[in-house]
Amino acid sequence: MKKRRVILVNVLNEHSVLARISGLFAGRGYNIESLTVAPLQDNNLSRITITTSGDEKVLEQIVKQLHKLIPVLSVIEDENMLEKETLLVKIPINEALADIDVICKAYNGRIANANEKYIIIVATDAPSRLDSLILSLKKFKPKEIVRSGVIAIERY
Repeated sequence: MKKRRVILVNVLNEHSVLARISGLFAGRGYNIESLTVAPLQDNNLSRITITTSGDEKVLEQIVKQLHKLIPVLSVIEDENMLEKETLLVKIPINEALADIDVICKAYNGRIANANEKYIIIVATDAPSRLDSLILSLKKFKPKEIVRSGVIAIERY
């Protein structure tokens, strides 16, 4: 049975670390659905947040292989993480702004920018809720949709 999983990897912030991690996935035929990298408070470290999916055996193998990489300090893999993602959507201005605003607010979103041609909305929420927001906005014929990738933190 295929499961979706978020894996947090704390690494030394040095060149080629991301290439080694993505190479590990590619070399074994594992897919990365989302990848986010940012430095931690200590400038020598970064956190890589990877969203992937596979059966339990595949996920266990991924975690074991990540532990073996030299620049990796820790790997956190837990089913109960708080996940957030940011979404930007560009919609033609000829749509009803009040309707769009109401939908956005239901998903922790707001109108971030407007000009004579488009409005751009921004929303930050759980990935599944952003999927629902995108479905809700389809009737407004979005010109462009951009997602940031997942960030996550352990709940405990």
